[in-house]
Amino acid sequence: MNGFIKNIEILAIKNDDFRRVLYTAKHSQLVVMSLAPSEEIGEEVHTLDQFFRVEEGTGEAVLEGSRTAIASGFAIIVPAGTSHNIINTGLVPMKLYTLYSPPNHRDGVIHHTRKDAEADDEHFDGKATE
Repeated sequence: MNGFIKNIEILAIKNDDFRRVLYTAKHSQLVVMSLAPSEEIGEEVHTLDQFFRVEEGTGEAVLEGSRTAIASGFAIIVPAGTSHNIINTGLVPMKLYTLYSPPNHRDGVIHHTRKDAEADDEHFDGKATE
């Protein structure tokens, strides 16, 4: 099959990995994430656009230093060049998914923890899922 058709809400909620790349197309990439209580993605700046959707949990989105409370159902769009961070301020894991446009990570990569992600210097290598 060409493309990705699955229930992203269920996939995001069931995911326990810090980062799991689900699908990579030529111009976009779908990734699920899970942040433990008090965990954060870490402040970063990309040369690409990014979209986040929170499926479970509570936290803060920080864009260019401006903090906004977020919870289940919230969407965050981060334009290229914007300093950003997502922080879990709740007592349960924050489950979310993100779309990168264009892709940012190697297709199929799984980082079980943030520490694993920080130790892996992987980047998108131009190879799509199909």
